[in-house]
Amino acid sequence: MQLRRNVLTRRTAAALLLGLAAAGCTPQPAADRPAPAGFNGTDTAWIQLMIPMDERASLLTDLAPARAGRPALAAWAKEAGSKLEDELVDLRELLRLSGVPDTRPHEGHTMPGMVGLDTVRRAKNVTGDGFDRLLTESLRAHLVQVRMLCASERTSGSAAQAKDLAATIERSVAEQITRLDEVT
Repeated sequence: MQLRRNVLTRRTAAALLLGLAAAGCTPQPAADRPAPAGFNGTDTAWIQLMIPMDERASLLTDLAPARAGRPALAAWAKEAGSKLEDELVDLRELLRLSGVPDTRPHEGHTMPGMVGLDTVRRAKNVTGDGFDRLLTESLRAHLVQVRMLCASERTSGSAAQAKDLAATIERSVAEQITRLDEVT
């Protein structure tokens, strides 16, 4: 059952990335800054999706120190938030290297694994066990989706820098999920 769900979810993630590229969610590079050879639509779709996903997850991890009921979960969230910030620096640099302008094509979208703004609003109004459940469920979904998106990028992307970052993020996410399992 777990293997079947994993295969279906990977297919969904791959289809999402390819669909975003095909649907034109990724703007073309600015005429005065052509994209370096090697960045394809999957690479830029992945980068442009990962940035808002990590930004939204950061909104939730930022709340954990003041709202979490369990100190171990608050510590995990602080560490996860730090990793998200590091990823964002790397993703923004990749976006710059790709030559694609930061037009925020996924602004306002809610997609699988993306922390919803309604979730962030709810999180601001709960503490203790209620916050812990919200944080755990939301960030576990985020991490699982990010892992699948990274696997899809490694399979379908073409830019070595993007594929390398996807592999690094995928390893980090696996470690974060293991640690989350330990503290919950």
